[in-house]
Amino acid sequence: MLQTLEVEYRDDTARVWLNRPELRNALDPRLIAELTETFMDLAQDGAVRAIVLGGRGKAFCAGADLNWMRASAEASDADNRDDALTLATLLQTIAGCPKPTLARIHGPCMAGGMGLAAACDIAIATPAARFALSEVRLGLIPAMISPYVLRAIGARAASRYFLTAEVFDAETARRIGLLHDWCDEDQLDERIGHLLAQLRLGSPDALAHTKTLIRDVAGQPIDGALLEDTAARIAQQRASDDGREGMAAFLEKRRPSWAPPED
Repeated sequence: MLQTLEVEYRDDTARVWLNRPELRNALDPRLIAELTETFMDLAQDGAVRAIVLGGRGKAFCAGADLNWMRASAEASDADNRDDALTLATLLQTIAGCPKPTLARIHGPCMAGGMGLAAACDIAIATPAARFALSEVRLGLIPAMISPYVLRAIGARAASRYFLTAEVFDAETARRIGLLHDWCDEDQLDERIGHLLAQLRLGSPDALAHTKTLIRDVAGQPIDGALLEDTAARIAQQRASDDGREGMAAFLEKRRPSWAPPED
């Protein structure tokens, strides 16, 4: 039984809710373990086309649980490394999930919460959302979340927000690349529903391979090796079942088998 999460299934979408509202959905070992296991399971669930990650209560995720942080200060170096690897594994599991992932953000999204948002493929927030990378004010560094936040906002923006730990708003988060969009809270689910509808038009197989493509190609030099690699990828996809079905559907002016029927 899940103690820190709720998972809802609507049609072909899984909605994963962080469910520690009294603690602003702060991360602790149990929440991290349940999130990791849940995303691993959903990655293998053929009935799930996309995953939405959100938070119950007034926050998306306020960062690390204070009791967890207090215990880490007394732990051995080896225990701290093992403990930190659990969060690193969670973020890698979310980022590596073959299904499209969407972060539904409202209220505080701090530190580790920003890591969760950045690990998702798409992030949408409300104007009331607030963000911060507060680690340096606690004498810490944003180590495990850094690969995902840096990928989202770039090193230049990270130089400011990693170092100042200042709080910034949704408009700033969109401007620097953490968010793809923001909207009023009463429109948030409608906006996410629109994105889910667009994702349903894509082949699940092609979406999974496109996620891998983005991870593998981003930042690589455009040289002969990259040309060979990308050519091999498209050749393989053209010969796949979904590649053949997609092209046949286009030429026959019909929807492909994976797409829902038109209303």
